[in-house]
Amino acid sequence: EEMVKTMKKGSVIVDVAVDQGGTIATIDRVTTHSDPIYEKHGVLHYAVANMPGAVPRTSTYALTNVTIPYALVLANQGLEQAAVLNPSLGKGVNTYKGHVTHPQVAEAVGMPYVPL
Repeated sequence: EEMVKTMKKGSVIVDVAVDQGGTIATIDRVTTHSDPIYEKHGVLHYAVANMPGAVPRTSTYALTNVTIPYALVLANQGLEQAAVLNPSLGKGVNTYKGHVTHPQVAEAVGMPYVPL
């Protein structure tokens, strides 16, 4: 919140994770497509849940275009090999074979971290 207070008046914050609980301290409510913004500390806050819902057909194509390559790597290589060949996939694995394999997730749930 202190950082937001130092932002230039009229700046905009978009919380793309508001559906999952949000990531911005000053986002204190979910907004809607019909009333998408509010001002706090002179900064505009946009916290629309399901942002892609405004353009469902286009967002489906966009999501498909960026996820299909990952799905193909997983299908063709399997998780273990895909995680080695594509480090970004490996970073997305939170649990594997009963272990928490992401350090921040392990910390958040109070379990030991086991590297993938």
